[in-house]
Amino acid sequence: MKMRPLQDRVLIRPAEPDAKSPGGIIIPDTAKEKPVEGEVLAVGPGMRDERGTLHQPDVSAGDRVLYGKWSGTEVKVDGEDLVIMKETDILGIVDQASTKKHAA
Repeated sequence: MKMRPLQDRVLIRPAEPDAKSPGGIIIPDTAKEKPVEGEVLAVGPGMRDERGTLHQPDVSAGDRVLYGKWSGTEVKVDGEDLVIMKETDILGIVDQASTKKHAA
């Protein structure tokens, strides 16, 4: 099944939370924090204003984004847990080039 969001909604694959703490302690699934970062899988066409003008979304498929901890609605598509939310719930786009520099 394919999922195509409507209007200004965005389909996101949440990032997997770390299974170990920085100190090496294994974190059980029940204690893991809800992810606030994920990859955009699909984006709706945008929202129309009062005049009928279509406003294109600022995010696109493949972007890595940060979103509010309790944002969106969890959905299951082809057995995979995903999140669908309005574009306005997205806080920002993560620049992957700068994160790779800091990791090195």
